[in-house]
Amino acid sequence: MEITLPKRGNKKEGIVLSSPKSIVVIGANGAGKSRFGQEIELSYPERSFRMSAESALNIKLNQPSVSGSVSKLYLGRMADRQLMDTSIGVSPYITEFEQLLYLLQHEEFESLIALKNKLVANKSARPSKTKLDKTQKVWEELFPHSRLKREGEKLFVLNADHSGSYNALEMSQGEKVAFYLIASALYAPEQAIILVEDPEIYLHRSIMNVIWNKIEQLRQDCVFVYMTHDIEFSSSRDDSIRVWVKSFDIVNRSFDYELIGGSDLLPEEIYLELLGSRKPVLFIEGTDYSSIDVKLYPYIFPNYTVKPLGGCTKVIETTKAFNEMKLFHHLDSKGIVDRDRRTQQEIDYLRTRNIYVPDVAEVENLLMLEDVVKTVARRMLQDEASVFDSVKKNVLLLFNKDVESQALLHTRHRIRRELEYMIDRRLSSIEELSEHIDTLTDNIDCCGVYNAICQEFRQYIADENYEAVLRVYNQKGMLPQSRVMQLCGLASKEKYLSFIISVLKENKEDARRIRKAIQKCFGLS
Repeated sequence: MEITLPKRGNKKEGIVLSSPKSIVVIGANGAGKSRFGQEIELSYPERSFRMSAESALNIKLNQPSVSGSVSKLYLGRMADRQLMDTSIGVSPYITEFEQLLYLLQHEEFESLIALKNKLVANKSARPSKTKLDKTQKVWEELFPHSRLKREGEKLFVLNADHSGSYNALEMSQGEKVAFYLIASALYAPEQAIILVEDPEIYLHRSIMNVIWNKIEQLRQDCVFVYMTHDIEFSSSRDDSIRVWVKSFDIVNRSFDYELIGGSDLLPEEIYLELLGSRKPVLFIEGTDYSSIDVKLYPYIFPNYTVKPLGGCTKVIETTKAFNEMKLFHHLDSKGIVDRDRRTQQEIDYLRTRNIYVPDVAEVENLLMLEDVVKTVARRMLQDEASVFDSVKKNVLLLFNKDVESQALLHTRHRIRRELEYMIDRRLSSIEELSEHIDTLTDNIDCCGVYNAICQEFRQYIADENYEAVLRVYNQKGMLPQSRVMQLCGLASKEKYLSFIISVLKENKEDARRIRKAIQKCFGLS
């Protein structure tokens, strides 16, 4: 399916996209994102279908319905049945969410009538799956502790413990929006262009990406066009073609826009435009929204917009570039990279460039800090001192078994860095460089370095220096092998992390305790 984007600059036509899966239209408020969507809709009036969470939840009287929308379908149904109240010119249901519920229930009724007719001739007939069936399945996957229940013409939500229920109209905003978006997408015609205004609105960050992945999976025949100014949402659409709308020329009805590759880092200018008056940016490692860094750091550094960039090199490069442009903007931009086996010299150098390095070897070790472990244990009604003593003992035993292998990793890193510092970059010929390289290792005592690191690590064990071990110990299996989850009464690493984040979301005393402990690792408390 080809889609021609709106007119660009002084050209007669816009860019032609061949078989796009989805399109993210991103730009600052007032740049022309909504107009960009309207131009696409005007070009493809029969295929366009609009979805808006804002319209779903809010009453909008006496507004003409948009061609291709839940509202349009509902009003068409009302006109057919002559249920429109002509005295005031509005329908009985005045939000799109209410209209959607009516359409779903009407289809349920028609499906039951069809089944009844089939049963007359065929006793083994089975009901066909309705849009409500499909919506319910996905919605309950998103909210696993809730269940939808149908009673007559009404839809109810069962409480988590099934002790009671409430009308679907009393859902939370997030629950309503998720339901609306799933069901509305099912009403779009085949091979539709589904235009979505502010796809992130009312949705919690933890489920936003999952919701849209599921909806796109439901409607693989359609092309989704998202209009947003939210960088995190734009970044989450990995397979999308992203269109950066800079401005709209109302006289010539043309746009200044450019395409950004789906896997590319957003250009620096877009951050300057979108974040100029917003929170400063914290660039971190992490490749997707399932990594610990991405889940944890927004709650540890709530005054920052957290942006994952992948590897440490990209974090360092991007933070450096932003800081070098301070004369042109007022963004306070910082970065975080794992400590790994960096020397103090490397850490001090990075700190001068606004790159923070934690006082633990890697991000998983932050979850093993004493105050973090004790807080989780106490909240899980365990003896926090006893739990931490057991975790500490287990970690020291693990480290004791790995002392030689860990010392070798640190030795390898230290020797490599030392060689890099020793290389004379002023040499002007290959002969000079070759002779210089041959002499570099003359004064390097690998065994001496290794033995010193082993001695240092064994002293940590002798002193039961738990903090020092967390600082140098790179061990991805430390969390499960320390048995911290079982000791706290949690089933898995994922449950342990989720519990910590749930405490941070409360933003009460326990959250402050965890936040302070982790911030201290960055020298920020």
